[in-house]
Amino acid sequence: MNESFLQATLASLAQGRLLCEKALSQIDNDTDFFYTPGPRSQSIAATVKHVGGNLISRWTDFLTSDGEKDNRDRDNEFVILPGEDRASIMHLWARGWSCFQDTLKNLSDEDIQRTVYIRSEPHSVPLAIQRSVSHTSYHVGQIVYLCRFVKKGDWQWLTIPPGGTAEFNAKKMGDKKTEPDK
Repeated sequence: MNESFLQATLASLAQGRLLCEKALSQIDNDTDFFYTPGPRSQSIAATVKHVGGNLISRWTDFLTSDGEKDNRDRDNEFVILPGEDRASIMHLWARGWSCFQDTLKNLSDEDIQRTVYIRSEPHSVPLAIQRSVSHTSYHVGQIVYLCRFVKKGDWQWLTIPPGGTAEFNAKKMGDKKTEPDK
C-alpha cells in the first residue's frame, strides 16, 4: 500500500510539474514572467519562487527537522529582489521539486508511519505529503492561469481545448469504454 501510494503521488507530481513547465515554456519574455496583474496580485516569477522555497523548506531533512526551516524567508518569496532573474528563480523551482521528489522516492515503509512537524504542528507523513501536494497544486494552477492570462490569445492549450472534448474522447476511446477494476 505505501509503495503504491508513493508511486501514485510521484506520478501526480510529475504530471503537475510537466503541465506547469509547459505553460512556463510559453512565456518567452521576462516582461511577462515578472508582470504583476494588480496591486494585490503576484507575478508568475513570485509564485514560482514561492513554490521552490516552500518545497525546499518542507522537504529538506523532512523526517528530522521542522518543515518550516529557520533560514526560510517566506515573505521574500513573494518579492523579486535585486539580482534575481528568471534563471535563478527557475533554479530554485527545480531544486524544490527535486527535493520533494527525491525525498518521496527514498521514504521507507517505516518512514510512512512516522510523525513530522510543520510549524511545530504534528503531521503523519501521509498528511504532510498530501498537504504539500495540495499546496503545490494550488500554486501550479495559479501559474498556469497567469501564463494563459499574459499570453492572451497566443496560447497553446495544455489539455483538451474548450469545445474539443467530443473529438478528444472519440480519438482516445473510440466506441470502447472501459469499466474500472472492481
